[in-house]
Order: sequence, then structure tokens, then C-alpha cells
Amino acid sequence: MAKATIEVIPTHRDARGSLFEPVEDRHLRAARNVHVVMSEPGVVRGNHRHLVGHEVSVVTGPAQVRLKEDGVIRDVQVPTGETWRFTIPAGVTHAYRNPGPGLMVLIGFNSEVHNATQPDAIREEIL
Repeated sequence: MAKATIEVIPTHRDARGSLFEPVEDRHLRAARNVHVVMSEPGVVRGNHRHLVGHEVSVVTGPAQVRLKEDGVIRDVQVPTGETWRFTIPAGVTHAYRNPGPGLMVLIGFNSEVHNATQPDAIREEIL
């Protein structure tokens, strides 16, 4: 099985706020679904794996990201104000928790169109 990859995204910060480019053009070409999540402290999102789709998740911390690959759990801490990109192949369970303080922002780019009646996701609670 392919492994998830993690990259720190360069972010420009000034008095007006932060600016970053979440994905490269290859990610945009592959995306058939884009979703944005903003979570308060203590909230957990995800807790699923995709059967077919691969997902590129861009997370601005604070965030705890948990991945389960080949039965092995891996925890990654995204520091407050930093933005990291996670490339998650089909079959890798993933979950995101906002440990606080502040808002956690997540942008997901998935290779499959979202279909509420036949979702490409299997729930698996790992966080």
C-alpha cells in the first residue's frame, strides 16, 4: 500500500494575515471534490478511509493528525499557525483533532466526486 506523505507549506505572514498556496497544479487537476472544514478546540473530524479516492488535506494548526497505515498508528502535531499538506492514498485511515486553542482549518481535495448515497468512505474511529 502507498504511504501518506507530509509536507510543510511555505506561508507568507504580515500584518494583514497569512497567505499560502494549498496545493500544486497537479493536485488541482486530480481533484473532483474540494471541501473546507473549520473546527473549534476539542472537535474531531475524519475518522474514515477512502476505498478508491486519494485525498490531499491541507491543515492549518493547531491540529493533531492521526493516520493508520498497514495497521500502524502515526500521530503528527501541526503547530499553531503552520500549514501542512498530507497526501493520503486510498486505504489509509485519517482523522484530525483540534487540540486548541484557536481555530483549526482543513481543506480537502479528493479524487472522487462526493456521492452522499454511495460514499467512498468507510468509518473507522481512530481518534
